[in-house]
Amino acid sequence: MQGDKSSVLAQKPQILTKKRLRWLILLSSFPLFGMMAAFGIAPDTSVEELPIEQVVLSLELPETPLTSDADMTFWRQERIQRGDTIATLLSRLNVNTQDAVSFLRDTRDIKAVHQLVAGKTMHAQTTAAGELLLLRYFPGGSEQLVMEKAAGAFKLSEQPAKLETHIQMKSGVINSSLFAAVDSAGVPDSIATQIVDILASEIDFHRDLRKGDRFTVVYDSLYGNGEPARAGRVLAVEFVNQGTPYRALYFQADNEESGYYTPDGKSLRKAFLRSPLEFSRISSGFSSGRFHPILKTWRAHKGIDYAAPTGTGVKAAADGIVAVAGWQDGYGNVIFLEHQGSYSTVYGHLSAFAKGLKKGQHVRQGDIIGHVGSTGMATGPHLHYEFRFKGVQRDPLKVAMPTANPVSSRQMAAFYEYTKSSMARLDALRGTSLAFLD
Repeated sequence: MQGDKSSVLAQKPQILTKKRLRWLILLSSFPLFGMMAAFGIAPDTSVEELPIEQVVLSLELPETPLTSDADMTFWRQERIQRGDTIATLLSRLNVNTQDAVSFLRDTRDIKAVHQLVAGKTMHAQTTAAGELLLLRYFPGGSEQLVMEKAAGAFKLSEQPAKLETHIQMKSGVINSSLFAAVDSAGVPDSIATQIVDILASEIDFHRDLRKGDRFTVVYDSLYGNGEPARAGRVLAVEFVNQGTPYRALYFQADNEESGYYTPDGKSLRKAFLRSPLEFSRISSGFSSGRFHPILKTWRAHKGIDYAAPTGTGVKAAADGIVAVAGWQDGYGNVIFLEHQGSYSTVYGHLSAFAKGLKKGQHVRQGDIIGHVGSTGMATGPHLHYEFRFKGVQRDPLKVAMPTANPVSSRQMAAFYEYTKSSMARLDALRGTSLAFLD
């Protein structure tokens, strides 16, 4: 008996080894079959708990070089708030007093550093001790200002900012004025100006706007370092004026010619602008009889007066040649432009001429040629504008203006492909009042 017992005991480790082997085989099969609701167990298989072995291994960690705090550098950034100065920003950027004083001294004559724009971000590289190594500021445009410490002094360099183009889509409704509507929609002034220029041949923005008119605009927006840099070009616009929708689409042909067209390819560019001012109001229209406020007599008013603040830019109504740029009696400072087809235009009561403007100079439609004033026989700042054909004044608001050529038939397929995405965006925003960014 004793011998049999010893034999059994001698066989026990071998049995445990086989049990463990069966369990290992069973467990290793789980990943092959995924999750199981049930599985079979062979008859007479023991389900007693298996012994758990704890294994502790000694791992050697790689040596990590110790870095002193003095060698560490940090990038910090602060958003410019209204009322901030460069001194308050340096304090929030944890720049130490010594470097802050040095920076203010070295940049005292650099206007761009001190003319901070609220909402922009200032970036600074400093040490743990607050030593300022580099300061980067992107005020907008295409350049970023970099102030870097070298030999104990801060040196300025202008570096090109990497600009990215995004497409913005915005929509708004006119409740009081065009100014208020575009401001409420967050549309930049330059985009609002483009809208007026693009649709000036279709809509008289001085007289025809009504409460409830609405607009949708798609335009490029340039970003530098993740911040808005400047607005780009209008790609498409829809303006619903008194219930009538007007659409304009930008198109650049293979020959590099570009312009704005209706969805069916008709050019929106006219030979003459309806108005030589971007935004203003008509204070006196074209009339055969008007009481002159200075002469105190009734006489014909063969032009249109646009009331606007002194200094407002005056644009050339069409391509032309400067025939007169000087002083003439009641006109005060006046410009006469001669255009093709026996047309001419007159711009009176100017406060100043565009820099370098002279007789015989060629100007293009939309160029700023002068500025609104009250010189000559004028009771207040305004532009007196005349539109003449063969020397005879005509009412520019009633004369049919010739248009530029439409998209050619061979370019129509390219036109539809080029403007397809812009049309889709206008359709997506029709009837809404919202703004978002691609």
